[in-house]
Amino acid sequence: MVKHQPLQVYERQLCLSCLTGIYGCRWKRYQRSHDDSSKWECSWFFLLCCSFLLLLVWSYFWLEARNDYNEFNWLLYNRSAVWKDGTVPILATTLTGFTYTAFLMILALCHIALGQQLNLYWIHKIVVLAILLTTITGVVSIDDFWQDEWDIVIISLQFTGPFLHIGALAVVTALGWVIAGQVVRLERSSELKVIVLVVLYLVPLFISSPCIMDRSKLGPRPAVIGRRGAPMLAPEHTIMSFSKALQQKVTALEADVTISLDGVPFLMRDRTLRRTTNVDKLFPSRQDHDASFFNWTEIRSLNAGLWFLRDDPYWTVQYMSEKDRNRTANQTVCSLAELLRLAARTNRSVMWTPDWYRKKVRAAVPLLKQTSDEKLPVAELKERGISTLTLHYSQARAQDIRQFSGSNVSVNVYPVNEPWLYSLMWCSGVQSVSSDAPHILKKVPNPIWIMSAEEYGLIWITSDLISVALVIGIFIFQKWKMSGMRSYNPEQIMLSAVVRRPSRDVNLMKEKLIFSEINNGVGSTDELSAYTGNGLGVYARDDIMTPVRHATKL
Repeated sequence: MVKHQPLQVYERQLCLSCLTGIYGCRWKRYQRSHDDSSKWECSWFFLLCCSFLLLLVWSYFWLEARNDYNEFNWLLYNRSAVWKDGTVPILATTLTGFTYTAFLMILALCHIALGQQLNLYWIHKIVVLAILLTTITGVVSIDDFWQDEWDIVIISLQFTGPFLHIGALAVVTALGWVIAGQVVRLERSSELKVIVLVVLYLVPLFISSPCIMDRSKLGPRPAVIGRRGAPMLAPEHTIMSFSKALQQKVTALEADVTISLDGVPFLMRDRTLRRTTNVDKLFPSRQDHDASFFNWTEIRSLNAGLWFLRDDPYWTVQYMSEKDRNRTANQTVCSLAELLRLAARTNRSVMWTPDWYRKKVRAAVPLLKQTSDEKLPVAELKERGISTLTLHYSQARAQDIRQFSGSNVSVNVYPVNEPWLYSLMWCSGVQSVSSDAPHILKKVPNPIWIMSAEEYGLIWITSDLISVALVIGIFIFQKWKMSGMRSYNPEQIMLSAVVRRPSRDVNLMKEKLIFSEINNGVGSTDELSAYTGNGLGVYARDDIMTPVRHATKL
């Protein structure tokens, strides 16, 4: 009589099942494979990497473009004549797509680290392809519609460059575990890994930031100018908006001036009155007419605050008190004379930028601070009697700022709404900034970060040395680990390590090994010997099984 016991005892691998199940819908043990991925699946992994990297750049762009969200919405309004916050759907889809592709990237890297075959599920393939095409469409659209905003990426890299470098170094060092495993397992060279690391180690040689400087050379805190008042706290170009700006200790006020039909200067940014007044209610047939086609009596009858409560352009209405909401609902269009009286009463300056009628304006209203938005030579600026140059932040390079400052020409930069951009302009040496958010910049008493070249050099060399040590340690450990696996005994033989068979035969074999019971009267011994005779091993590479010896009794 022969007494049999079960041939295999399987270890549950829930984590591995989840990895292969979510990524490739391969939930069962016999569906997994350690064979090399096909070229088709490798091409899909390449598309996944492209989608992830493109979305990473796209997300970074919109993160830094927060300084100009209102400018983006204003451009949309000028095209569609309907005010809407176009950043909300863009940010929502970008966050969703980036989270999705990042999750798939992590699963794919885990597959590679564990030696699993890359088989992306067809639903994932469709979604990844859709995300890639959508992101490319978005990039092309922004390049056509808002091309100048790409400058924010270059400028932000001056501020975030040192930290992005350290982050990239940490990511590549962590990926060394996956790459080292592949290099050792497949006995391939790692020239690409070495090249990438060497490039990252030398990146700081090309990083130049105004905030890498001696603290003793840091200039005074730039003055903050209320751009259209404080439009995040109250409707732009209203007395309430300018009053809110003065409460935030701004040094000057900036506004856009339009002339009414009867010659009264008033404050309005748009060509029409449609966006910031209720002209569609009082003069519905004239709502698309130019603002200068209305006389002052008609303009003064319009409400200039209800739109702010309705559209909430800066997402700040929810933080307003009930008193401020009631006051906002009763605002009217502000004239230039009212603004000048408010500035004179509070001892503040008002900026005048256009070149037309500059001499007459200087003679009639000396309170106006004469500025220019043209990047002219210093001699020409002095000839025109201009002592302040107003530049967009994309034009405010550190070397130009130093040149103008050395010639007693102060530089004002607009629009500066984010603390990081304010810190960068501070380190660059600008004298003032025009801001929609003086209440935010008021809370920035010092640059967010500043370090000397010696300090940054020490951080750079230290991080490089740590990375080198970790990468070398990872390669040594992976080589030791793989060499230990090669010295296996017969009980560690893998099913797919002996000979390759068609996937259908291998799957049938795995099913038989999983579900057969030798002691239930079924002749599994014959089946097993038949498969063994065909050259197949007993154990699957991705599911290590522990055999139990047969007990024989005569």
